[in-house]
Amino acid sequence: MEDFERILDELMEDEITRRRLLRRGAAGALSLSALAWLAACGETGGGKEQTKTIPKGKVSKTLYVANWPLYIDSKNPNKGTLGKFKKQYGTSVNYVEEINDNDQFFGKVRQQYARGDSGGRDIHVVTDWMAGRMKRLGYVQKLDHSAMPHVQANLIPKLRHPSFDPNRDYSVPWQSGQTGIIYRKDKVKRTPKSVNDLFDPAYKGKVTMLTEMRDTVGLVMLGMGEDPETFKGTDPALKAIDKVDKASKSGQIRRFTGNEYTKDITKGDSWVIYGWSGDAVQLTADNPNVAFVHPDEGFMLWTDNMQVPVGAPHAYTAEKFMDFVYMPEVQKAITEYVNYVPPVKGVRELVVKDDPSIAKSDLIFPSDTVLSHGKIFRELTPQEERTINSAFQKAIGA
Repeated sequence: MEDFERILDELMEDEITRRRLLRRGAAGALSLSALAWLAACGETGGGKEQTKTIPKGKVSKTLYVANWPLYIDSKNPNKGTLGKFKKQYGTSVNYVEEINDNDQFFGKVRQQYARGDSGGRDIHVVTDWMAGRMKRLGYVQKLDHSAMPHVQANLIPKLRHPSFDPNRDYSVPWQSGQTGIIYRKDKVKRTPKSVNDLFDPAYKGKVTMLTEMRDTVGLVMLGMGEDPETFKGTDPALKAIDKVDKASKSGQIRRFTGNEYTKDITKGDSWVIYGWSGDAVQLTADNPNVAFVHPDEGFMLWTDNMQVPVGAPHAYTAEKFMDFVYMPEVQKAITEYVNYVPPVKGVRELVVKDDPSIAKSDLIFPSDTVLSHGKIFRELTPQEERTINSAFQKAIGA
């Protein structure tokens, strides 16, 4: 576990994305172009970082948590983690799966947050780069570390100081994950080992790539010998996008998707895709012909974070919930269900007693060797993001 902490700390930066768009298009009712516009506006609007720490108070009877789909062991307020929280604190959690994409969610809440209205939300969960934006704009509250003793004791030490929030004053990690290749063993001519295998003409029309720019572009850049963590300017990313664009126009790429790729590969409509580790664990469990591989060139890493938005009606209770899920025995249930990388110490030791196969999985508890090949997409300036996003959206037909 110390190796995991050490290497993951080296990899954690500011600009990584969440990639679990469930059974819908990348942007829902909003086009990707509109999302890029909202993102650009978001960097120039809003206020300053909040400096007043959340005051202590009484634990509330209700709590509103906004999260991604399929990201907790049960969303029933009387069962699983939420039921345990209710039993301990008497709080019923209104757990809403309303986040399908970072930019889409930002566009939805931006005006509310800008006027200090959380829309009733007490916690939202967004990826590092969006958590950093929320902090910069003054849309989230400063946390009281003394109200979260389990977080202080059990947060993986090397995840305590990410560049976007050095002291974890505005965020607490929820889960981490990896982006690599998911493929059908019964369809491919050989095990894919390179991100460039998706451009093999043998798989024309059977390839799916992700609508998350940093995942798709980052992986293609690795295949072109570029490092998505350290590249200079926009040219390396634009060259990768040009490669994706040509593959799309030629019919090599079947389509660009969010989480709905799980249906494509299950049915055999896609054979080789870029996909996410947590999905891969479940897909393989359901169909042994589906497998995940870490490409030889490297793979992408990301982390999602809990935050308390401005105007949250139950901010103190939100801190108690964050602290609650940092109890290893509570986090264990979440990990066994979502199959992503837990940020809480001691979970692996508990999981091994229930399911040794999960405890041995590099997708859930990655080794230092695996993590040494992990990459993140570097922080972009607003202008760089506009340029790269615009080109990517055009390439994927948004």
